[in-house]
Amino acid sequence: MTIDWAHFTPGASFAGGVLIGLAAAMLVLLNGRIAGISGIVGGLMRPRRGEILWRLAFLAGLFAAPPLMVLLLGHPLPAPRIEAAFGTLIAAGLLVGIGTSYGSGCTSGHGVCGISRLSPRSVVATAAFMLAGIATVFLVRHVV
Repeated sequence: MTIDWAHFTPGASFAGGVLIGLAAAMLVLLNGRIAGISGIVGGLMRPRRGEILWRLAFLAGLFAAPPLMVLLLGHPLPAPRIEAAFGTLIAAGLLVGIGTSYGSGCTSGHGVCGISRLSPRSVVATAAFMLAGIATVFLVRHVV
């Protein structure tokens, strides 16, 4: 195994993790809500009174973060490199959507918020996400 030192960013990764943790903690402490993106977006699909504004604000923060980082850093962020066909990305997105439905949440809800609350269901769900991801990468990179 080799490390791609050009893209090895432990400082930025740590800072991002801290910000995600702070956002999740603030949402649960100040609003009593779990920062699971699939649940936040899903709640906009069937809106209830008093539930729309905070969901839109959370999503606006997600979309505003990259341009804000460009302003703070003073240079553009590196362009993402995705080595997959468009059809593969569509299929992957649909599978993730189906998985979040069956798993009653997504990686952010279970992995960040659920594990931090010591939820056994979230520990199992996160282990399943990770194992499925590891198996998929192994099969695609080494078998197919």
